[in-house]
Amino acid sequence: MAKKKELLESNATNTVDNETTPLPSTDEDSEPFVDVNELLSSMDQSPNMGFSEEETIPEPVADDIAPHSAIPTDETTLEYTDTTSEEIPAKPPRVSGRKKTEPVEENADSTADAGETATPDLPLPITEVGPDAIIPVAAVPAPVSNSTNIAASRRTAQTPVLTIEARSEVETDEDREDIIWHEIHNAYRTRRILSGQLGGIEQTDAGKTIVIADYKGFRIVIPLKEMMINLGRNPSGQEYTEMVLRQNKILGNMLGTEIDFIVKGIDSKSRSVVASRKEAMLKKRQIFYMETDESGMYRIYDGRIVQARVIAVAEKVIRVEVFGVECSIMARDISWDWIGDAHERYSVGDIILVRVLSIQRDNLEEISIKADIKSISQNTNHENLKKCRIQSKYAGKVTDVRKGVVYIRLNNGVNAVAHSCYDYRTPGKKDDVSFAVTKIDEDRGLAVGIITRIIRQNL
Repeated sequence: MAKKKELLESNATNTVDNETTPLPSTDEDSEPFVDVNELLSSMDQSPNMGFSEEETIPEPVADDIAPHSAIPTDETTLEYTDTTSEEIPAKPPRVSGRKKTEPVEENADSTADAGETATPDLPLPITEVGPDAIIPVAAVPAPVSNSTNIAASRRTAQTPVLTIEARSEVETDEDREDIIWHEIHNAYRTRRILSGQLGGIEQTDAGKTIVIADYKGFRIVIPLKEMMINLGRNPSGQEYTEMVLRQNKILGNMLGTEIDFIVKGIDSKSRSVVASRKEAMLKKRQIFYMETDESGMYRIYDGRIVQARVIAVAEKVIRVEVFGVECSIMARDISWDWIGDAHERYSVGDIILVRVLSIQRDNLEEISIKADIKSISQNTNHENLKKCRIQSKYAGKVTDVRKGVVYIRLNNGVNAVAHSCYDYRTPGKKDDVSFAVTKIDEDRGLAVGIITRIIRQNL
């Protein structure tokens, strides 16, 4: 009887202990488990994770990661786990959406099903910390003090420019240069044609002539032989020197114009670029003069009106580039009106309309064209003749003097010719004169007369 009584008392004691000792809960929110990656990222943002200096989470000790066989099952361990969970502040770190490990759930189910009074098993400790591992908050190491400075420096480097207007962006000079350089790099890889302004002519230390073009602030170097300035065959000796001088003179007249080029080489370290205008012009010739469209027609043919770039201007002639082919247009083909100086109407870099009169396309490098400008406009010389009367005087400006004949452009838009002058001074170009009409030539569309006096000389 004594033995039975002692056995009943021991069973009663175990039953009471089992009821007072809480079983591990399977609820997600019962214990704060966090993900390592989320924890590290939050540590970069907030060094102490919301804890004060006194409440900083302690570093793990060797006993916390002991093998399963060394875990004690007495009440001391249970009290330690409960105490840690109670010391968590009101704002704990973010809790991972992961559920508790399966061994805990199995132990809870087996204890409930058995109905026996036994001490419940504790959750197994995690001995490996990987990218996807789940660890208790108590095992998280304290943040390093240097992480604060590193995070602050990262935020400073990535902080955008503070703008006056909300949610607006500012593009710095470095960003703009990087974008332009990226564009040049892509053009180099795809052989795309770029356009820049011809800005200078230089001589290298070796005596070679190079052309400097500007593309959105970047220096583009083009060798002279890649400018495609053809002056006939390649001479030698003194003739070669004269040809180089002529090329330099032509390049001097082209300063300020827009030219096409293809990037041939780049240096990313120094951001220097070498290009070729010749390849760009040959590529345009192939597309617009040699290839045909879907209907079998050339893109540029006789009589077509196209846009052209003015690449050089002289007194009585302008030079234009028409899709990779250059040609000169004389003053008589520029306008129906007599022009004294082409500089008064055109400048280098202008974009004008021209009519292609004829094309000679023998091969890609020997394509030549003839073009004019006045055929695009309407001839109003005959209508303007109605504004003149015989024995009347009109003011005008001398446009040219050849072989004793003075060519005058009257202010009312009529072309006039004078064979004599009553003034003791000799009329010259751009002089303002008084002209008396003696005859009207309907066939030629001009007035014939005499210069009575020189109003103002152009000295």
